[in-house]
Amino acid sequence: MLIAKNISSYYGNIQALDNISIEVNKGEIVSIIGSNGAGKSTLLMTLCGIVPAKTGSIIFNDTEISTLPTHEIIRMGVSQSPEGRRIFPKLTVYENLLIGDPLKREKDINLEFIFEIFPRLKERINQRGGTLSGGEQQMLSIGRALVSQPSLLLLDEPSLGLAPIIVKQIFETIKRINKENDTTILLVEQNAFGALKLSDRGYVLVNGKVTISGESKQLLENPEIKKAYLEGV
Repeated sequence: MLIAKNISSYYGNIQALDNISIEVNKGEIVSIIGSNGAGKSTLLMTLCGIVPAKTGSIIFNDTEISTLPTHEIIRMGVSQSPEGRRIFPKLTVYENLLIGDPLKREKDINLEFIFEIFPRLKERINQRGGTLSGGEQQMLSIGRALVSQPSLLLLDEPSLGLAPIIVKQIFETIKRINKENDTTILLVEQNAFGALKLSDRGYVLVNGKVTISGESKQLLENPEIKKAYLEGV
């Protein structure tokens, strides 16, 4: 579904991604793990056009998208729930969800699946986003990304800052979105253990480079990864 080859991205003169190549197959959950500053969020932003790729190629469903603007990439079936949730605090839950519709088809939007997996959002539908708990805001961010009915969902640090019991619920919901909604998922996480347990395959980013990749089960047993990311788990 997604092939990124030799991607390099910059912030001014500072290189954030260095010749990265990844692949995501239809139906998979693929995780990207690494420490702060490794380039994980930049990779997701590059894939959806927010940060331009200076070199390389990004192919989504056989179409080159590396030069397309973000709104066109979303219309093709890619959507992102960003790090930090980025909801609109003064808008209601319903209004926040509507923003996830790139074609402004309010009458055609089907929120049934979103309210099924996140019943709390239905209960809070007329409540302002800024009054929600951290876990509820994360649900809203993911729900907003699902409104456009993407075939590829990019999730950036969905467990960040949440209590362990809420993290468990979020991870269970991600699995459900993948299986029940036939949505392929690319997951960026600092919670390496949780991400690898959830995903089919994974990539490890260090200083903007892919250093290790493979099936998640193998990565969980890799001594280097255990030492760097899984100690104490």
